[in-house]
Formats: sequence, structure tokens, C-alpha cells
Amino acid sequence: MAVKTKRKKLSPKTGARQKQLDAIIGEYRGRPGALIPVLHKAQELCGYLPRDIIEKISRELGVPLSEVCGVISFYAFFTTEPRGRHRLRVCMGTACFVKGADRLVDEIKRQTGVKEGHTTDDGKFSLEICRCLGCCSIAPVVAVNDRIHQKVTPRSLSQILNACK
Repeated sequence: MAVKTKRKKLSPKTGARQKQLDAIIGEYRGRPGALIPVLHKAQELCGYLPRDIIEKISRELGVPLSEVCGVISFYAFFTTEPRGRHRLRVCMGTACFVKGADRLVDEIKRQTGVKEGHTTDDGKFSLEICRCLGCCSIAPVVAVNDRIHQKVTPRSLSQILNACK
């Protein structure tokens, strides 16, 4: 006997978002390599990939849920947690690490209370560690949203974080 389960309401709060997600999936349905572009566009739409969206994409594209989750966990670009208004990315590539990026991570944690890979309770900051931002000559670097800050020190980091408030 099959057990019927109630389908969860999707995270996007408006009917418009629901329609946009359906359109995205419809545009790629049946096309080889559709999963990654659909995940990208869904994340742009929602800001992250909540479980119900992941399940819908899996179901609608006919891709096993385990494969969808594997792709999401493999690529650092994807996130299953909402990001803060200020996305802090600290480069931990060799040049940045040698010039003190690890101390910058500690200082961000101290000043904001955010943990690596998480968002503050107030939704203000997210902290991400990345392997290279391609800015080795101006190391250490911290990206705040899409802006790169160069030769960051704990003192200049305080100024950068204060500017976000």
C-alpha cells in the first residue's frame, strides 16, 4: 500500500517566485546537463537552496535526490543556508594565509560572532573561507559581497566591518 505524503509548500514566499521556479525548471527539463544551471538560477531566485526546492528540482528533472545533493555539496558556490546581507569571504590561498588570513578569520569571528560556513542570527553576516580569490599580489584579501579589500589587517578589518553596520 502506498503512503500518501502531503507536499510541502515551497520556500519562496510569493506565487511569483513559484512561477519563476517552474519556468526555470521548464526551460531546462529534458536537456542534458540541466541540473547545475537550474540549481544556479534557483539559488539566484531564493538566495540559497532550501530542502523543499532541492526536492522539487530532483522530482521535476527526474534526477535522484542523492545526485542533486552530491552536486550541491561538491560545488562551493551552492549553499543550503541563507546568506547574510554581508557575505564575508576570506581568502586562505597560500599568499593570503602566509600574510595572516587565519588571524583575520579569528577577528571576524570575534567581532561578529559568526562561525565559518554560517550566518549570524540577525542575518547580517555570513562567513566563508575560500581557497583563492586570485588577488595574491595584494594579500591578504577579504571580499565583502562583491568588493575586494586588499592588504587587510585586523585594524582595517574593524573599519571594513563597521562600514557594514
